[in-house]
Amino acid sequence: MNPIHLNRRALSATEIVTQLTQLNGDAAQGWKLIDGALEKTYQFANFHETMAFVNALAWIAHREDHHPDLALGYSRCTVRFNTHDVNGISVSDFHCAGAVDALQKA
Repeated sequence: MNPIHLNRRALSATEIVTQLTQLNGDAAQGWKLIDGALEKTYQFANFHETMAFVNALAWIAHREDHHPDLALGYSRCTVRFNTHDVNGISVSDFHCAGAVDALQKA
């Protein structure tokens, strides 16, 4: 297991805003805090690209042992991260969100 996931705790509101700003950088359509989770919708050209993204994301989630909620459509995937065992958002959520963003840059 990645050591980042050990001894995690719910981040404070200030820590979340700081981490969210760092995660999104200059991205216009970045991650948002919605109903206690980090959420972002990715757009694709077709179902094949959407599923390729979901399969790569599943590999990351399995490797990190930190699993998001997903909502799929033909050309989109909405990803939501939060940490159930701390009842909030932890560094694990930001770490995994960054790894998912890296799929778009690869």
